[in-house]
Amino acid sequence: MTRMIAEREIAADMHPAPLTLDGSALLHQMFRFDWPAWRGLEEAERKEIVAEAQAAFAVMEAGQSQGHPNQSAMFAQLGHKGDVMFVHFRETMEELAKLERDMARLRLSDYLEPMESYVSVVELGLYESSAKVYAQLAAEGVEPHGDVWNQRLAEVVERQASAMAVRLFPAIPDGKYLCFYPMDRKRGEAVNWYTESMAERQRMMHDHGLIGRRYAGQVKQIISGSIGFDDWEWGVDLFADEPTVFKQLIYEMRFDEASALYAEFGPFYIGVRLPAAELGNWLAMEGA
Repeated sequence: MTRMIAEREIAADMHPAPLTLDGSALLHQMFRFDWPAWRGLEEAERKEIVAEAQAAFAVMEAGQSQGHPNQSAMFAQLGHKGDVMFVHFRETMEELAKLERDMARLRLSDYLEPMESYVSVVELGLYESSAKVYAQLAAEGVEPHGDVWNQRLAEVVERQASAMAVRLFPAIPDGKYLCFYPMDRKRGEAVNWYTESMAERQRMMHDHGLIGRRYAGQVKQIISGSIGFDDWEWGVDLFADEPTVFKQLIYEMRFDEASALYAEFGPFYIGVRLPAAELGNWLAMEGA
């Protein structure tokens, strides 16, 4: 234990930011649907538009069976913030840009009014590995941020990324319900996450993670980093078959130190999965 504390203290002196692994590029899109304009169309035209959209969304929904899934999912959004929400996982930002153009080409897009969007990448933090490698580099007298330093860190990241490829490029979980929200770590004068030592941040994140693990059988969580990509620092996607578990999990986590003192939350979005095959019924306001 004493050695671990010493490693963390050395790590904080050398570099305050833990290493991170980056995976799939994510795009969340929230739209309001123009129901009056849609109802004004002839039935035959509506069917043509639905058929085109279903064919496109079915391919996105299926993704790839091996490697990086490059998958999308559609959700009927609840509340006044929008009517439909798309979640897209792609290998690169370039692929997300192409996806946006492909979506815009669909005739259905004429009836989708953008309400919100969010850009991020799947992120895994490496607090423990960072502390160890920083301490080792310090013991060897390696100059911080020099060529040797950068090479050694790149080797750690590459090794960890290979071991965690499935978590970095995941398939979209099958949960019936989605809860998405962005969040920040506080940077105020009195309470500032970024002035805490790496050892303290690692401790708090470990304790925070213990709560989430208790819900592992009920909720699938994907954390994505958005610093430099969007208005908040992280995005959180929660997938489950029972929506009230979102309330239970998030409520319990708010008593945790990392959330109670250091977290700021953005707007919450919740939706019910809408398979491509059911799009026609949804647009016709039919079915369950």
